[in-house]
Amino acid sequence: MFKNRRHAGLQLGLELEKQRSANPIVLAIPRGGVEVGCEIARHLDCNFSVVIARKLGYLRWPESSFGALAEDGSLYLNPRAKGRLSKSEIERVMKKENSEIARRVKAYRNGEPLAPLKDRVVIVVDDGVATGSTIFAAIELCKKQRPERIIVAAPACGNEMYRTLKSKVGDAVILEIPHSFYGVSQVYENPEVLSDSEIKKILKKWETKRTLEESQYHRA
Repeated sequence: MFKNRRHAGLQLGLELEKQRSANPIVLAIPRGGVEVGCEIARHLDCNFSVVIARKLGYLRWPESSFGALAEDGSLYLNPRAKGRLSKSEIERVMKKENSEIARRVKAYRNGEPLAPLKDRVVIVVDDGVATGSTIFAAIELCKKQRPERIIVAAPACGNEMYRTLKSKVGDAVILEIPHSFYGVSQVYENPEVLSDSEIKKILKKWETKRTLEESQYHRA
């Protein structure tokens, strides 16, 4: 059990210590993954950004997802669900989520593209992995850029999901694998997720800090 997402990120940073020398880039999935990823990047003193991926919910039951869509168009469809949906239904949901993806890219990265990932060690972070849809879509986005390695880092997931993540990326750093894992909120004493405005403050503060550090480095 973690006090909050920041506490989980601090612990993950310690577990990922050996990656420091690789100068990785940490990519967090908003909204829950931002606090976690920020603490990891702070501990490793490395690049940090967000990668946008959105769940695709059924038209009649939007709280239930059949897949996820990443900001570059990378698409993950749950094998058990895609046979139940027509192409037009999938496209309608994708169109709706594309609008939200564009909004988040503008809100969280000022509309800027992701940093190049080719030949880099990429750490993809979320606050927990339940269905896995968004993190699977984010992994596909990363793979297209041919990084040196992809590492998935999250505070918790189920045992079967852990095996799936390992099969997809080879390296998954998970702190807790509960016997019965039914949702991300179960591993936090305070499960409240940050608001949009709070996330933007964290990202702005991070960007200001890194810009200042780079400026001081070049003056030295």
